[in-house]
Amino acid sequence: MATAITSPTYDPIPTATNLADKYVAPRQQILTTQLAAATAAERGLTEMNSALLAFQTSLTALTGTNKTVFAQSAVFGDTTVGSATASSKAAAGTYAFFVKQIATASQVSFTGLADNTGVAGTLKLNMGGALAFDVDMAAANTDGGALSTRELAAAINGAAGNGGKVTASIVTTGGTAELVLTARDTGLNSAITLDTSGITGTSSLADANADPARRRVLVGAQDAEIRVGAENGTAITQASNTFTAIDGVSMTFTRAHAAGAAPVTLTVSADTTTSTANVQAFVDAFNKLKTTLSKLTASGDAAKGVAAGTFAHDSGVRALNDRLGTLLRPANGDSLAAYGIISTRTGTLELDAKRLTSQLAVNPTGLDALIGAPSSSAPTGIAGALDNYLKTWSSSVDGQIKLRREQTTSEQSRLSARQASLDGQHEAAYQRYLRQFTQLQNMQSVMNNNVSLFDALFGNDK
Repeated sequence: MATAITSPTYDPIPTATNLADKYVAPRQQILTTQLAAATAAERGLTEMNSALLAFQTSLTALTGTNKTVFAQSAVFGDTTVGSATASSKAAAGTYAFFVKQIATASQVSFTGLADNTGVAGTLKLNMGGALAFDVDMAAANTDGGALSTRELAAAINGAAGNGGKVTASIVTTGGTAELVLTARDTGLNSAITLDTSGITGTSSLADANADPARRRVLVGAQDAEIRVGAENGTAITQASNTFTAIDGVSMTFTRAHAAGAAPVTLTVSADTTTSTANVQAFVDAFNKLKTTLSKLTASGDAAKGVAAGTFAHDSGVRALNDRLGTLLRPANGDSLAAYGIISTRTGTLELDAKRLTSQLAVNPTGLDALIGAPSSSAPTGIAGALDNYLKTWSSSVDGQIKLRREQTTSEQSRLSARQASLDGQHEAAYQRYLRQFTQLQNMQSVMNNNVSLFDALFGNDK
C-alpha cells in the first residue's frame, strides 16, 4: 500500500491573515502608541480648557464689575415697606425713613372708540406735558375700513418714537373694547395726555379725549417722596422708587406710610455669612482647577499600577500648574493667609472661617483690594493676575491650548495617513500570502489525489 503524504496542511485565509499581521506588527505597535498619545492629548487639552474657562467664569462672577467678596446687608425693620442692598463701601449704621408716597406710572383708558372712518393725520402722545412721539393715523388703518380700537393700539405700540415708553392694550368688558395706555416709567413726567388736534376725518378718539366720561385716569402719575428721620424730616423727591441717598446703599420702597405712622428703620451691617460663602466659592473654584491640572501632570506610580497623567512630561503644563500657586502670593501687602485662605501641601486652598471673620472686622475692604478683579482694561489684584495669565492659555485667538490643539490635529492627520498606508501594506501582504497558500493547498490536494490513485492501481492487494 502506498504511503500517504503527511506534510502540514494550511487554511489559506487565517494563515494569510496571521502572516500579514506579523508583517506589519512592529510598525503597527509604534503607530498605535502614537495615535493613543495624540488622542489622549486632545482629550487632555479639552479637559484643561474647560477647567480654565470655568475658573475664569467663576472669577468674573465673584469679583467682576461691581462685585465684591466682602458683603454687607441692608435690612428694613418692616420688610413690607421695601427692600435694600448695601455695597462693601457702605457705612455701617441705623437710619430711619418715612415714606410719604411711592412713585406711580400713568395709566389712562378710553371707551367708545368703535366708529373711526376716513381717519388720517397725526395723533400726538404727550408725557409730562411734552411730546413723546407721533402716531400716523392713516398708516394705522391696515384694512381700509373703519379704524378699529385694536388697529389703533397696534399703531401706538409700533410708533417709531415709542420704543416701549407707552404700552397700548385692549380690555374688553361687556362686549366693549376699551383702549388702555400704560407708561413704562414712574414719576410725574410719565403722565399720559393726547393731542388730537392733528387728526382729520371722523374720529371718536378726539371726542373721547375731551369727554371725562369716556377718558378715565386709572392710575395718576406721581413722584416718590421720602422723609429722612421722621414724617416732618427732610424731603427727598424723585421719579423712581429706588433711592441711593446713602452712599453704597440702594433702597427700593413699595409701600407708603399712613399719616402719623412711625418711620421704618434701615440697618446696614457686615454680612459675614455671605462674605464667607463668597470666599469659599473662590477657594472651591481654584481647587477645582488645581485638581484638574494636578491630575493631568501627575507622575504616576508604575509599581502601584497608577498611570501617569497625560501631560506628566510636558514642561509647559507643569509650569502652568506651578505658576498658579505663585500668583496667589502677591509681592506686597496682605497675604491670603491673613484672611484665613491657606495653601495646603498639595497646592489647593482651604478656608479658616473664624480667621476670615476676625480679619474682615479689622479691615473690611482689605480682602477685596487683595483679590482684586479681572478686567480687559485694568485688571487688579490676585484675580486680575490669575485671569491675565490664564488667558495666555485659554484665549481662542492665540492661547497655548488653541495652538496645541492645532498641532495635535495636524499630528492626528499625519498619523491617520500613516495608518492608511500601513493598512494598504497589510492588505497587499495578505493577498500575497493568500495566493501562495491557496496554491499550496491546491498542490497538496492534487498530490493526495495522485497518492490515492496509485494506491488503487498498485496497492499490495492488487
